[in-house]
Amino acid sequence: MKKIFLFILLFLAASCMTGPYKITNRSYRKQVKVFAKTLSKVPVLDSVAYQKPAYWAGTTNFNLRKPNLVVIHHTAQKSCDQTLKTFTLPRTQVSAHYVICEDGTVHHMLNDYLRAWHAGNGSWGGVSDVNSASIGIELDNDGTEPFAPKQQESLLLLLAHLKKTYAVPTANFIGHSDLAPRRKNDPSVVFDWKKLADNGFGLWYGDTTKVQVSNPFNTIHAFKILGYDTKDTTAVIATFKRKFLKIDNSKTLSEADKKILYSLMNEKLK
Repeated sequence: MKKIFLFILLFLAASCMTGPYKITNRSYRKQVKVFAKTLSKVPVLDSVAYQKPAYWAGTTNFNLRKPNLVVIHHTAQKSCDQTLKTFTLPRTQVSAHYVICEDGTVHHMLNDYLRAWHAGNGSWGGVSDVNSASIGIELDNDGTEPFAPKQQESLLLLLAHLKKTYAVPTANFIGHSDLAPRRKNDPSVVFDWKKLADNGFGLWYGDTTKVQVSNPFNTIHAFKILGYDTKDTTAVIATFKRKFLKIDNSKTLSEADKKILYSLMNEKLK
């Protein structure tokens, strides 16, 4: 009898336990219900109101919008808890789909089909509203420290899931700085992009010793093929060298750099 009583007490205690985000989770559910209510309205009443047909014809051919880009960030904050708090304060107007802590814990903060506010102004491959086409992943890192091994392991598992689920092209796993080279530098210069590329997430290059660059070689055209917005070529070069050569604050392309750019361009065109 005592065991049964103890079990009931433990069950009640567990059922009363709530996480630190009880209030914001309630807000999340409320917003989702509003969206669901809007989507469920039939006939559709969200656009044309000036002319009402005699009957409603709902198409049978549709699905949810799917992300086609994955954008990786570092949080530039002091802890995972601080980032979670930032993303649950309405006044910050910033969010991401996933936050991965240093210990490898993955917080899925927003349904993949919903639009997070993580990219800001920028573009990639002609996509100017990146938030509407992407999934945002934030890595708990202040921008100066190495990325933790467990964090990288969790990231690779998550990327594999996203690539398989949404058929994200290999070249569309990018960094925040790729889409916004004039104002962002994350993930930082120490982030291991080659490791990601070796696992199928993003482009990389091989031995360029015997690479023969075409003459003339239009570097701006090559950057555009990769996906960069070339309005500010100096910023693009700096981002490119930070990512592919681990050189920070360099704004010129050497002949060796051009070989790498040429190789990546050809890889993208395959």
